[in-house]
Amino acid sequence: MSLATSPLLRHYVDGAFLTTDRQFDNVSPVDGRLVAKVCEADATTVDRAVRAARRALHEGPWGKTTPTERAAVLHRIADGIQARFDDFVAAEVADTGRPVEQARTLDIARGIANFRMFADLVKTAGNEMYDMRAADGGDVMSYVTRKPLGVIGIISPWNLPLLLFTWKVAPALAMGNCVVAKPSEETPASATLLAEVMDAAGVPPGVFNLVHGFGPDSAGEHLTKHPDVAAITFTGESRTGSAIMKAVADGVKEISFELGGKNAAVVFADADFERALDGVVRSSFTNAGQVCLCSERVYVERPIFDRFVAALAERAAALRVDAPDAQGVQMGPLVSRKHRDKVLAYYRLAVEEGATVVTGGGVPVFGDARDDGAFVQPTVWTGLPDTARCVREEIFGPVCHVAPFDTEDEVIRRVNDSDYGLAGCVWTTNLSRAHRVSRRFQTGLVWVNTWFLRDLRTPFGGVKRSGLGREGGRHSLDFYSEITNICIKL
Repeated sequence: MSLATSPLLRHYVDGAFLTTDRQFDNVSPVDGRLVAKVCEADATTVDRAVRAARRALHEGPWGKTTPTERAAVLHRIADGIQARFDDFVAAEVADTGRPVEQARTLDIARGIANFRMFADLVKTAGNEMYDMRAADGGDVMSYVTRKPLGVIGIISPWNLPLLLFTWKVAPALAMGNCVVAKPSEETPASATLLAEVMDAAGVPPGVFNLVHGFGPDSAGEHLTKHPDVAAITFTGESRTGSAIMKAVADGVKEISFELGGKNAAVVFADADFERALDGVVRSSFTNAGQVCLCSERVYVERPIFDRFVAALAERAAALRVDAPDAQGVQMGPLVSRKHRDKVLAYYRLAVEEGATVVTGGGVPVFGDARDDGAFVQPTVWTGLPDTARCVREEIFGPVCHVAPFDTEDEVIRRVNDSDYGLAGCVWTTNLSRAHRVSRRFQTGLVWVNTWFLRDLRTPFGGVKRSGLGREGGRHSLDFYSEITNICIKL
């Protein structure tokens, strides 16, 4: 199968591509054209994939592999993505409309890095071992061993399709599990290409299975409710995460959720002004604001507030919004017309709530097929109270509200006054303040004088409605493992 020549994206089950009768459209967010037809999995297809995964783990060779052998497979997968780099770029761009340069430098590069990092990590990760003296004077040795958890259900989002898909698939396979993965129905292409790479890399049948579809009464629901799935890892909306938690409760499955965010950026008056301005432009408008880590709330210390708002508005208004391959494009469309309707509803609500629209707030007009796409203008608001819905609810678009503050204690209280707790940014040249403020943020991640930069060996996840559990590095190895403590009396 080749995505470049096939208008039909199929499932990949038990080492073979599978067509089902139920299909849906994959539509370009750039101009509304049909990109491909996509097969939709029913309960029978999902069950077939789960049973194939169980066989591969318990009866096939995969369950007997060593970490070194699995690491070699992961490196072959990474090499396979690298060899088809341009195909993956084309798939990501077709599904999301994001600028080609972003797909090349962020999405595909990070997908490769995920496989390579977890391959190297699983080869070198040690286990705990302790010696102790028992009450009777005898020696005791206790050690921890990790075994595959089982069949892992993976449900990934549309905003960073390959990056977040591989972030889950790689550690699950590294620990010897088999997976049944469902990419977002909005962005199925790069996951289908990954199935081709898996096939070419010699991954045994059933180890990696791909099913396409939606949530309720479709692939997502069938996967989360399947009794033979040992764990579910999900990235997406908090509301969907809550529904999945209810669905898996009776089976007491392991779960890991990375959910929404209403992240804050705090700019102190002593910050490097231009560096902070560059950072907030990136953290508010990258990927058209469709990153769970984007800064939709910006708090600026009052002495520089007016200057910062004016500079931010000028930079936002100057962003080149266009098709992904346009010269100098800096921001593409939202992922779909449906999502654009949601974002535009918030644009209208902000005005109703009393916001001052400093720049943006509407839809660009191109006068050609792009007007059938899902473009919106980068938008900056001021003047809303912290109680406003547009300040409290995740919008997931290229927008931020900027508000002044006067003291550290005040801004920390306002940052933490949120149902979410995924990430935050602090911009300051005062090292003591950077440490002091960061430790008081109720978030899973804090950046100081930067944004969207992370060592993949470190834990990642949110607090409050932003998630449950941690992934990344050793934390991923723990989540995707059955951990046994062995205690021996010598």
